Amino acid sequence: MTEIYYIEDDQAIAGAVAAYLEQKGCRVTLFSSLADAKAALINRAPSLVLLDWNMPDGRGDGFCSWLRRRWSRLPVIFLTVRSDPKDVVSGFRQGADDYVVKPFDLEVLYSRVAAVLRRSGQSGDTCLFCGDLVLDKDKTAVFRGQEEIPLGYPEYRLLLILMENKGRTVTRSQLLEQVWDSSGNYVNDNTLTVAMKRLREKLRRPSCLKTIRSFGYRLEEDL
Repeated sequence: MTEIYYIEDDQAIAGAVAAYLEQKGCRVTLFSSLADAKAALINRAPSLVLLDWNMPDGRGDGFCSWLRRRWSRLPVIFLTVRSDPKDVVSGFRQGADDYVVKPFDLEVLYSRVAAVLRRSGQSGDTCLFCGDLVLDKDKTAVFRGQEEIPLGYPEYRLLLILMENKGRTVTRSQLLEQVWDSSGNYVNDNTLTVAMKRLREKLRRPSCLKTIRSFGYRLEEDL
C-alpha cells in the first residue's frame, strides 16, 4: 500500500485530500506541524511526502531540504498557494519532485502522485529507509544516496531484518536463526560477527547501525 505523509495545517484541505487519496487505496497520515512530521519521519519513512510551504512552525522549503539530506530518494510534492516562479524554482532546488499550486483538482493531484512514484521506482512498502540508506525489496538492492551498494546474501538479509525492525534491538540469536538457520545451515556466533563487520564496511560504517554490547544490534535514525 502507498503510504503518504501529508503536512498541512489547513484541516479542511487536509481532510479533503486525505479522503480522496484513501479512496484510491493510499494510506494517509496527516501532520499539522513540521515538528510532528519530523518526529514521525525519524521512526518511519513513507512512500511519499505531500508538503505545504507555509506552516505554523516553519517553512516547507527548509523542511524539504532537511528531508533531502537524509532520504535522497524519498519523493516530495509541494502543495501550496505560493505560485511565484521564484518560489517554484526554490522548491525544486530544495529537492522537491513536483510542485502543485492551490487550488488544484484532486484527480490531477492523484495522477501526479502516481507519476512521481513511477519515476522514483517506488510503490507501496517496497522501500525501507534509514538515514541515506535505502533498501528496495523489489529489486533486492541497497543504495546509499544514489550509489548502489553490492551486498552478499547474509549481509542483505541482516540489513533487511534490522531495517524492518528499525528502532528495536534485534538479538544475536534472532539474527542467527533468521539469516542462517532458516536456510537449514547451522553456523556459530562468530559467523554473525564477521558478516556484520563486512556489512558495516560496505555501508561505510553508518552511524545509524548500533551495536548493543553482548546482546545484538539496532538501526536507529540520527536526529
